[in-house]
Amino acid sequence: MKRSYFSLILALPLAACGLNGTESADSDAESETAQAEPAEDFGYETYGDDNYADTMASNDAAYTSIQRNSAPTDEDGSEQLSGSSSQDTNNTSDMPDSEERPIMQAQVVLDRRGFGPGVIDGRMGMSTENALRGFQEANDLEITGQLDNATEEALSEWSRIPATRVVTIPAGWGDIEFTDIPEDTAAKAEMERLGYKSLDEKLAERFHTTVEVLRELNPNGRPAGASASNSSGNPSPTPTASGDAEESDSYFRAGQQIRVPNIGADRIAPGSITDRGWQQTLAALGVGSEQPQVDRIVVSKSDDTLKAYQGDTLVAMFTVSSGSSQFPLPIGEWDIVGEAYNPPYSYDPEVLGEGEGETYTLPPGPNGPVGVIWIDLSKEHYGIHGTPDPETIGRAQSSGCVRLTNWDAARLAGMVDQNTQVIFEE
Repeated sequence: MKRSYFSLILALPLAACGLNGTESADSDAESETAQAEPAEDFGYETYGDDNYADTMASNDAAYTSIQRNSAPTDEDGSEQLSGSSSQDTNNTSDMPDSEERPIMQAQVVLDRRGFGPGVIDGRMGMSTENALRGFQEANDLEITGQLDNATEEALSEWSRIPATRVVTIPAGWGDIEFTDIPEDTAAKAEMERLGYKSLDEKLAERFHTTVEVLRELNPNGRPAGASASNSSGNPSPTPTASGDAEESDSYFRAGQQIRVPNIGADRIAPGSITDRGWQQTLAALGVGSEQPQVDRIVVSKSDDTLKAYQGDTLVAMFTVSSGSSQFPLPIGEWDIVGEAYNPPYSYDPEVLGEGEGETYTLPPGPNGPVGVIWIDLSKEHYGIHGTPDPETIGRAQSSGCVRLTNWDAARLAGMVDQNTQVIFEE
């Protein structure tokens, strides 16, 4: 279901997590629809005229809408994939992987279905077990949190979706300036944006994984499964001079072909996002505009989960961090007041329980303390938000609020509105 996004000007700092209100990173664009903008103004190259995701978006038609054994072929014998766009030359998902990755395959399917496994790494862990429990509950299976026979059978409908695919990093990424972020709060406040520190970090967040996993999938800089005959040690187009300078500390670079987790559900429908800055954020996170509308979300303190319901039907679940001994999760029922996209952060050490000290306003960005989204609640000083450290979700406490990976938080923002009930429980 297509959703329209809403945003909010927050009048006061939100004490527990320190958010200072904002409309968006690009408020001048709020009155314009994406459809009315020419593609070159989006700030990135789109996948196609009917999909405003970036050029690395998943061509799901290749897995779900055609039969490979009956697909027509080009003169060289390669398959013609129906539903593909002109950008499919940058998305060579049919290059065979060097090995089967059954856990990663389950993770990418669960992620597509709305049961977020957190960081996709091909390993069983708490977030993947939570995702399996959510999928099992939604499908009336025994809730084991394991990839058991019944669950594998239920997931078999999506068995054609491979664990990984090969994409080409957009050439435009060579023009992005990546900057280290200082530890000192005052120095952070002087920055224009708390953006990604490297191309590697940006790429990892785009595919819901870590830099370490991307390196494992691309030994010696080549996609796993690539042979010397079709890929050399330097297989990609040569980046621009600026790209070489800007990416010198990165393992990957613009123009390079790499293997990535095969995340999907990333289509951005033309005209569906009214805020240009938020559309850029969704594209950067591999999050689509078409999310189910939910009536109720339930955060469990003991399970570290957030469940989203349509009526009595569970349609999505994410692992979260929620509260701490100093700032406990406020048990009860709350309303959603609004959303702030790419918000700045109001740092007040006294409010954060750190004693008296100077206050600062930190700039927005995915590496900001609340990540890319703030969902404001009727409980004063509390909200639901993203994080600069996705690998800590469910493992580290938060400053009272509910914290998700940036991509899960962005996806949740597309599911809720001011009519969505919020329940916090033990």
